[in-house]
Amino acid sequence: MAIVEADRVREKPQPETAPLIVHVVRQFLPNRGGLEDVVANLARQTVRRGYRVRVVTLDSLFTTPENKLPPRENIDDIEVVRIPWSGSSRYPLAPQVFRHLADADLVHVHAIDFFFDALAWGRLLHRKPMIVTTHGGFFHTRKYVAIKKIWFRTLTRASALAYCRVVCCSASDLKQFSEIVPDSLLIENGADIGKFADTASRRAKRRIVTIGRFSVNKRLDHLLDAMVVLKTRDAEWHLDIVGAESDLNRADVEAAIESRNLSGLVTLHVSPDNGAIRRIITNASLFASASEYEGFGLVALEAMSAGLLPVLNANDAFATLAERHPAIMLADFTDARAAATAIEAAYQGLSRQTETMRAGLLDATRGYSWDIVAGRYIDLYRSLDIVAVENI
Repeated sequence: MAIVEADRVREKPQPETAPLIVHVVRQFLPNRGGLEDVVANLARQTVRRGYRVRVVTLDSLFTTPENKLPPRENIDDIEVVRIPWSGSSRYPLAPQVFRHLADADLVHVHAIDFFFDALAWGRLLHRKPMIVTTHGGFFHTRKYVAIKKIWFRTLTRASALAYCRVVCCSASDLKQFSEIVPDSLLIENGADIGKFADTASRRAKRRIVTIGRFSVNKRLDHLLDAMVVLKTRDAEWHLDIVGAESDLNRADVEAAIESRNLSGLVTLHVSPDNGAIRRIITNASLFASASEYEGFGLVALEAMSAGLLPVLNANDAFATLAERHPAIMLADFTDARAAATAIEAAYQGLSRQTETMRAGLLDATRGYSWDIVAGRYIDLYRSLDIVAVENI
């Protein structure tokens, strides 16, 4: 069935004959993170619109590679296929991906990694139309930046030629990828604005939440340094760190907290479920992120949907969000005193206009609903139908 016909079966899905979208992504549920949430939400919305959806992903989480996940699973009517991999989590090698594309009507690759390159160079083997969503590329840290730039301008540029469209999920991605793919398309990520909707404290509190995987680029060290300053100014300040282990584990983060004498003022929550996160948010008023790089800033939007006022490091993605949503406060988290002052100013502003600011934060996130964003992807899928047939 042609991709363009999916909407015709929306009311009465026909699982065996509906068009099949195959998403290829290195990590998926049960892992939690920005990339995983984006693919899961897009997949769910696509299923609701009458498509069949398969996610091909790796058979273990990067944090526990020895624990193999089920090779096949059905999650919310999404067929999940997990394949073995080797090598580095930065560029995992998983050639078995080619075994799961034969019946695909369209292959949607997520992120710029092995899958992006392998499926491009293996185009003559699988002969499937493809699009890719950039998810920040691979410039998440400044490490090896010179080599990354050379790779980007050579191999990434060549691989991109195999894709019908390169979709950028942020303005910063669009600026970067337009250098090698001039017709790159912007579809900004959606946010699950119902997950924590309107759960933040109804009165202003000196309590901060940060949410995200424990990665070096998230710069939890900078946020903890700001907490050291805040505790000298008011003993009521408290920080809840919520996330999953990544290149930093629980022991690393606990050591960073203890070395700054912040025990009791900082609480660590490792891999809590959404219900637990909601309970944490109900006691907080502010969200903070010292991240030095973000592909889009999804977590900040989810925080805003909860009614948390964000104080964010001034990276490109967060700066773009702040331009659109003036309530967001930017700070230089490399300067602990300046960051602490920005957090205090956010609290003071919120305490003066709690209900007004809360209403503004909730309203600002409505345009990022996954229903709206998924509709843009569906329009793209349908527009590629003729291109896909001609290419094959």
